Amino acid sequence: MLETVRNLFKIPDLKKRLIFTASMIIVVRLGSHLPLPGIDKEAMANLFTQGGILGFFDLFAGGALSRFSIFALGIMPYINASIIMSLLQSVVPILEQWSKEGEEGRNKITKITRYFTVVLAVVQAFGISFWLQNMGVLMITGLSYRFLLVITLTAGTCFLMWLGEQITDFGIGNGISIIIFVGIIARIPTQIIKTIKLVSIGEIGLVALLGLLAIFVLVIGGVVAIQQGQRRIPVQYAKRVIGRRMYGGQGTHIPLRVNQAGVIPIIFASAILLFPATIAQFFQNITFMKSLSEALSPGKPLYLTLYAILIIIFTFFYSAITFNPANLADNMKKYGGFVPGIRPGKNTANYIDHIMTRITLSGALFLAVIAIIPNILIKVTGITTFYFGGTSILIMVGVALETVQQIESHLLMRHYEGFIKK
Repeated sequence: MLETVRNLFKIPDLKKRLIFTASMIIVVRLGSHLPLPGIDKEAMANLFTQGGILGFFDLFAGGALSRFSIFALGIMPYINASIIMSLLQSVVPILEQWSKEGEEGRNKITKITRYFTVVLAVVQAFGISFWLQNMGVLMITGLSYRFLLVITLTAGTCFLMWLGEQITDFGIGNGISIIIFVGIIARIPTQIIKTIKLVSIGEIGLVALLGLLAIFVLVIGGVVAIQQGQRRIPVQYAKRVIGRRMYGGQGTHIPLRVNQAGVIPIIFASAILLFPATIAQFFQNITFMKSLSEALSPGKPLYLTLYAILIIIFTFFYSAITFNPANLADNMKKYGGFVPGIRPGKNTANYIDHIMTRITLSGALFLAVIAIIPNILIKVTGITTFYFGGTSILIMVGVALETVQQIESHLLMRHYEGFIKK
């Protein structure tokens, strides 16, 4: 293991990417501790003592919301904008056309997503400033101060969006996922200290705590299994004579991942549920909005049901976007490949699509079950110091695996032994 870690810094390109990623992570954490002026810190802290939807939202912001720093909005406006743009690509013809134009089309969609992120950030920043004023948290009032808050919070989200893109391009892993991952990880030491204090004074039973930790370990093992699971379809290539050489004739396989979408469905589902719950939080004086906010709080039956359904939907949706059986079957036919016992072309595409649908369903159901079980156990045991449950575990393990796989590819390209032993 130590030899593998040393190998990371023997590859100049990988070393540069790791240092760049670590530098950007430091910038993100520093920004999350830069509070905005004019806030009553004690009153702000009291709003987060009960956890609920505010504690869950603060979890994704890496604690920046409870401190009301310049990154208080987090990266959620960008994620919401990306979700909406992904849905519109199936409805708006011009967006669907751009998505098929390769790099140039994707750049156009990315530019629109950025502008849309700014619009959502402005709306959310104005809503948060209005809500804080109603809750008596703002010590400074006036239009100029409200304008300052909106501009600063929007700029913070835009800066996080830019940092995420820089990490994706010049670092290791998906930048947006890394930012969320770091925000969740940063909360763990504080939550552990709080839990130890509650155990020491007898408010939390030791047996209940050990049982919950055992479930978390099992959930982590299940996530690793589902993320690494594959269904391999055998492929045989016919022999072809080109010039004086013979090509093909060998057998290989197509690895279809059980969870083709990775951690994206979890992030998308969480963002979708956070949006209406956050809007409802701003209007607590309205009875319906207050009831809606409570019903959509993490751990509530309605929240868990909608969360499981959205995970399944987004797993299928994202898998359909990233994996096209028809294109795969056409490429196989073009190069003389075929699945034994299946006709090339349309029959092969239908066969692959049938298998992909079955394994995606099993993966989606598994993700949904893993996401809600820890939340139910937290509710049963009464250990509320863990704001994160299945959602955070899925994100942390999923992002960690994806990042390790990218590091693996860099190591194996240079003929170094990787982390994962075969």
